[in-house]
Amino acid sequence: MRLVLLSPLPPEQSGIATYAADWRAAVQAAGAEVLTPLQGQRPITSFAAARRWVAERDWSKVDVVHAELGGGRHGEFFVLQALAELPERPRLSATVHDPERIVWRPVSRSWRWLDRHLPGALSKVAAIASDPHTLWAERRLARRLDGLVVLTQTGASRLVRRMKVPADKVRVIPHGTLAIPARPLPPLVPLRLLYFGFIYRGKGIEDLIEALGRLKQSQPERAAALRLTIAGGTAPDIAFGGSSRYLDGLRQRVQALGLGAQIDWALDVDDGDIPALIQSHHAMVLPYRESLKLSLLGQMRGTSGALAWALACGRGAITSNARAFAEETSHGNGLAYRQGQVAELAEAIARLAEQPELAQAWSQAAMALNEQRLWSRTGHVFMGHFEALLAGSPHGARPRRRAGLATPVRGGGL
Repeated sequence: MRLVLLSPLPPEQSGIATYAADWRAAVQAAGAEVLTPLQGQRPITSFAAARRWVAERDWSKVDVVHAELGGGRHGEFFVLQALAELPERPRLSATVHDPERIVWRPVSRSWRWLDRHLPGALSKVAAIASDPHTLWAERRLARRLDGLVVLTQTGASRLVRRMKVPADKVRVIPHGTLAIPARPLPPLVPLRLLYFGFIYRGKGIEDLIEALGRLKQSQPERAAALRLTIAGGTAPDIAFGGSSRYLDGLRQRVQALGLGAQIDWALDVDDGDIPALIQSHHAMVLPYRESLKLSLLGQMRGTSGALAWALACGRGAITSNARAFAEETSHGNGLAYRQGQVAELAEAIARLAEQPELAQAWSQAAMALNEQRLWSRTGHVFMGHFEALLAGSPHGARPRRRAGLATPVRGGGL
C-alpha cells in the first residue's frame, strides 16, 4: 500500500510532529510505503497555493492520503480541500488531534489579511466573527473525507456532533506508545512529581505551582516531602507566543512562594533522556486549562503526547479534566480534577502523598494500557483502517473506481 502523509515532522518542535514521526515508522513497519511530500517544502498558506501544489503532482499511484490535523495549522487542511476536488483521487483520511473542531483558526483570505494587519486583540475579535465561515469549511471537508480518526471516545462523540458526520465515519485509534523497558518506582520519600511537555500558556503550570504553595502553607510537613520537576520544551513551533516571558513569570512565582528548594527545572530535554527523566518520578501532573478564546469556538477534546510518554514509562498521572484527560486517566492509571480549581489540584497531590501506594497501582495500570497501545500494534490498526477505506467499508468510504491501486508500488515519487 502506498500512502502519502501530510503532517509536520521533526525537526519541527511540536507534539504533532513527534506523533507523526512515530506514526510513519509504525505504519512503514506494518508494510506500507509512506511518502512525505510536504517535508522540506515552504508552508502552504492558502487554498489557491494548495490547488497549485496538488495539480503539480501525480496522485494516480497513491492509495491513501492521510493528514495530521491540529495545532492551529492550515497547510494540511488546504491540501485536503484541494485533493477532495479531484475527480479521480486517492482515499482521503485524517487524524483530528483537536476535536471537536478540525482546524479552529479561520481559513478565509480576508481573515488572514486582518490577522497580519490588526493588533492582537482586534485580530482575536475578527477570528471569532469569522468563525461561522470556518465551521462551514470544516464541516464541508469532514463530509468529503473518506475516514476520520480521533484518539479518544470523547473526541469521537464531539467530532461527530459538531462536524455533523455519521458516527461510522469516525474511528478511535488511541495515541500510540513506545516500547520502553520498565523500571521500578523510586523510593516513596520524597514523592517526586513531574510536569512534562511544552511550556507555554494554557498548560496550567502556574496552577501546579500555586497548589504546591497552598500545601506548603496548610500542610508544611507533607509539602516538605514533595519535589516537583518542571520539564519540557521552551520553544514550540506552534501558534502560541510569549513562552520566554511565561517561563520567567513561573520562576518568579516559585521564588515568591518559597518553593525554590522543592522545584527543579529540566528544559529542552533530549529525546533519549526522556524515559529516564519520567521513570525517576512517581507520577506526572498535567494541569492544562482551556483558553477563553477557544472556549468561545468550541470544546477542545484531544489528548496529550505527554500522557503517551507516561504510559510508555509505566507512570500514572494527575490531570485536569481539560481536553479528554478524564477519559485517559479513567483506566486506573490516575485521576482528574476540575480544570482551574487549584484547591482540588492541591487535594489530589495531598491524597497521593497520603497514599503513596496509589503511585504503584497507577504504574501497574499504565503498563497494562501501554501494552495495548504500542506503536507496533497501532501501525497495524491504521493499516486495517486504510484497507477498510479502500474496500469501501462502512467508515464513510465509497467504492474505488480505479483497479489495482491497493497493490504496493515501489520507487518513484509524486
